[in-house]
Amino acid sequence: MAIVDEDLERLRSSLVLSDVVQAYVALRRVGRNWVGLCPFHAERSGSFNVRDETGRYRCFGCGAAGDVFKFVQEIEHVDFVTAVESLASKAGIQLRYTTGGQGRDRERRKHLIDAMNKAVEWYHDRLLNGPDARAARDYLRKRGLAGDVARQFKLGYAPDDWDALSRDLKLPADVLRDTGLAFTNKAGRQQDSFRARVMFPIFTENGEPVALGGRILPGSTDPAKYKNSSETPIYAKSKTLYGLNWAKADVVTHDQVIVCEGYTDVIGFHRSGVPRAVATCGTALTEDHVRLMKRFASEVVLAFDADAAGQGAAQKFYEWEEKYQVRVRVAHFPQGRDPGDLAVSDPEALRHAIEHAEPYLGYRLGRVLNARPLRSPEDRARMAQDAMALVNEHPNQDVRKIYAGQVATHVGLPVADLVKVAERGVRAPTIRVAPARRVGAKENAEFVAVVMLLQRWDDIAPWLVEDLFADDVARRAFLAVAEANGAVEAALELADPEAREFLERAAVADLDVDPVVEARNLIAAATRRRLAQRRSSVDIEELRAMRDARLALEAIDDPEGADAAAEALLGWLAGAHEGHE
Repeated sequence: MAIVDEDLERLRSSLVLSDVVQAYVALRRVGRNWVGLCPFHAERSGSFNVRDETGRYRCFGCGAAGDVFKFVQEIEHVDFVTAVESLASKAGIQLRYTTGGQGRDRERRKHLIDAMNKAVEWYHDRLLNGPDARAARDYLRKRGLAGDVARQFKLGYAPDDWDALSRDLKLPADVLRDTGLAFTNKAGRQQDSFRARVMFPIFTENGEPVALGGRILPGSTDPAKYKNSSETPIYAKSKTLYGLNWAKADVVTHDQVIVCEGYTDVIGFHRSGVPRAVATCGTALTEDHVRLMKRFASEVVLAFDADAAGQGAAQKFYEWEEKYQVRVRVAHFPQGRDPGDLAVSDPEALRHAIEHAEPYLGYRLGRVLNARPLRSPEDRARMAQDAMALVNEHPNQDVRKIYAGQVATHVGLPVADLVKVAERGVRAPTIRVAPARRVGAKENAEFVAVVMLLQRWDDIAPWLVEDLFADDVARRAFLAVAEANGAVEAALELADPEAREFLERAAVADLDVDPVVEARNLIAAATRRRLAQRRSSVDIEELRAMRDARLALEAIDDPEGADAAAEALLGWLAGAHEGHE
């Protein structure tokens, strides 16, 4: 199908290119041209030139060029026929098509769009001026949706009447049926599809009205809170996004589209200064929706509960990210409040949620990791298993490995172990955690000391020195923490890879111990090691010092003399170390 060439030329000659462009770009006259900032790339000085004499535009910065039809195609992200039809509609020119059947289909579509537009205006006027719409106006006022907001989004009111719309518009029955505005009831009469509801008109991305959504008023006995138009020749739910006609300019500017659950959420975002929000129309997000959004942006932010859609939705999101090269992120709202409410009470929180939206997998993983406390090795193993099952849903191995490191740090397991799980990609991994050894064991005592150093620095730091750590990795971890004065992030930056893994586990360990007692245990263990090394000494002074050390070792378990004994042993260890060197 094609538009008759004669009609194309008639339309082209009726248009002034600069007039069309100035609906989108501020232009100033420079000689015989109009000049402004290019709408197709970011620039500070005007490189975009329009010449009405030739009907052509060109940007000397990015190279964009074309005629009036090409400009509308590019600025509105539509195909050629849609661009021509949009311009013809505004210019009042009737188009003809070269293929009869397809031409008739487009002509039928135009009639249905015109009918829907009349209905939108009728409902809108009824809301603004109808005496029976007072309750609707009061409701919208309480929700912050009255006045200019109602006018901007063409909100309306369907009266509590059987056929008020059908009677007033006097449209043919087949047009009312094919637009979903009315139906033939059992008595054979035309009956309006919507009654006693606040109306939200639904437009295509090009601004064509194609459907309606209606919400009941408070106190209504209708069990259906929302009612949406059924699918019609001009309306497909899976391919339509409410609000995209208003949002697309900001979507393109920020390369980001926000997807909500409801119409009032979309309006709330607009009122809060974030006018790039859209909503699905009573259906789940579909691949057609993603394909449509990708025409305008490469980042999709979900402004609803991303876990509610379940595992099946996760698989689809990952597939769409790969297939359409989009990034899916999730906004987290305070205390589970929805965007529509926040727009009224705390618009700054709404903006903050979008600015700090998390990657889809990161958001879901955070929900799992923060769901319950870790009180035992079994708790850690169970959480690691649940978290890795979620991580391994992702098709990209590199992504899985990165998130595996986050899981390992949180549950206190070696990163390498969970990275191996991520490499295998098993959807139901089995992860076992060995019970912690008795605190008196050499490695565990040193680990516990570092845990306390990170978590209770002031209590244990005065009792710890490098010589207490026999394990080299634990010693290097201790030195990093000591240099960082107990600051976890700084210690992780200072530590080498092995010591960093040690610190990652220590930072999340949940131990209920007395830090000073653990420090004494470590001092006692270091003393025993040093005494064993010096057993063959024949130096009289050293033998006396070793005897004093053994006496202090016996006293370290006595609550009354423990502190003095520990101080004495620390002094002996430091002296013994210097003498040994």
